[in-house]
Amino acid sequence: MNKQKAIINVPKKTIMDMTDGNPAKLLLKFSLPMFIGNIFQQFYNMVDAIVVGKFVGPDALAAVGATGALNFFMISLLFGLSSGVSIIISQYFGAKDFEKVKRSFATVTYTIIFVSLLTGIMGTVFSRPMLKLLNTPDSIIDNSVIYMQITFAGILGLALFNGMSAVLRALGDSISPLIFLMISSILNVILDLVFVIYFKMGVKGVATATIISQAVAGIGCVIYAFKKVEILRIPLKEFKIDAEILKKSLKLGIPVAIQNVLVSISTMSIQSIVNGYGETVIASFTAANRIDQLMLQPGMSMGTAVAAYTGQNVGAAKIDRVKAGLKDAVKITLIFSLLMLPIIYFGGKNIMHLFTKIEDIEVVRIGVEAIRVTCFFYVFVGLIFVTRSFLTGAGDVKIPMMMGFTEILGRVLFANVLSHYFGYYGIWWATGLTWIITSGVGCLRIISGKWKDKSVLG
Repeated sequence: MNKQKAIINVPKKTIMDMTDGNPAKLLLKFSLPMFIGNIFQQFYNMVDAIVVGKFVGPDALAAVGATGALNFFMISLLFGLSSGVSIIISQYFGAKDFEKVKRSFATVTYTIIFVSLLTGIMGTVFSRPMLKLLNTPDSIIDNSVIYMQITFAGILGLALFNGMSAVLRALGDSISPLIFLMISSILNVILDLVFVIYFKMGVKGVATATIISQAVAGIGCVIYAFKKVEILRIPLKEFKIDAEILKKSLKLGIPVAIQNVLVSISTMSIQSIVNGYGETVIASFTAANRIDQLMLQPGMSMGTAVAAYTGQNVGAAKIDRVKAGLKDAVKITLIFSLLMLPIIYFGGKNIMHLFTKIEDIEVVRIGVEAIRVTCFFYVFVGLIFVTRSFLTGAGDVKIPMMMGFTEILGRVLFANVLSHYFGYYGIWWATGLTWIITSGVGCLRIISGKWKDKSVLG
């Protein structure tokens, strides 16, 4: 074991062993860079929406927004595999089995590159027919197709960044991915403005800016990891797929991917209903959704911290620490969620104006109505992030997948029924009610205690 430990020679400030120390402090220390990083991550989508909404018009904003759910659907497998390897690496790292950490890293690298190339081809080729299935209006579908085709053509950059970020975070490093994400986000803002305002490229410009920025983040993160994190510096002759670890990665990653697919399908079902109300409602929905995503970042960041913390402590067989960390995470998430409520309810109108021109009064009005409903449910979506990440980190990946089923059934059912009686206003309530039910599934599983025997090391 001492020989294995000797292979790690990295700065303490990057790799974080979360199996010792105060759980709340560790979670906050890990999640704060994640929170900042997630805020910058949202800039990719928000800046695209703001720039096209402000400098092109509501139709361009609607065109970009109409691709959101479909984009997430297409990259769900990629994100799922990243989550799968994160579970494996965090548990092996917690168990101090560093040789397995290295083999896991090599295996997932090949897997993610293959899946990203496959996804990129499919997203580029089938973008138009898939958008038609979602009832995307003819007036915006051409721009939506352009946005999708460009972003999927450059998906490898996104894959490299998310894959390497998942590996580093599993090792307790949430700071390094943040640095590259900040650089990338700033670059994205600059390129968006240059391509749209100076070169008049419209939707094509924001899509091009996005893939260039993602490539910078991905390549930068990879170079850093190989130079600075010795455990990931593997000789080329040893950089090969481990069949056993690949099997475990797929066993863990595919359920997470299915969960993501189900969430994206539920989102697409909502998008399809929204599309039926025309460009103005689509634009409002796009802006409101961006704001919701921004306000939910504290919960999402804490969820990521919980996954790494849980994985390492399950690997170290410290179940009491796992439970203590979960309790602290729930408290912190509830506080953040309640703080977000008044900010959105009273300041939502000002935030909506960031996405629109002054004359787009109706877009703002509908968007404000939307976020004034969903902000009351932030507590429940915060619980979704924490419970889902906790179970995933413990290796209990089937229940997060069931939470995905719950989300799609809830959204489809509630959205169709409530929109029938209350129009597009019912869509916002459908989202909130779905969050309540989905969080309940995660909470019940944790209370049952059945997650304790799901470690990948067993």
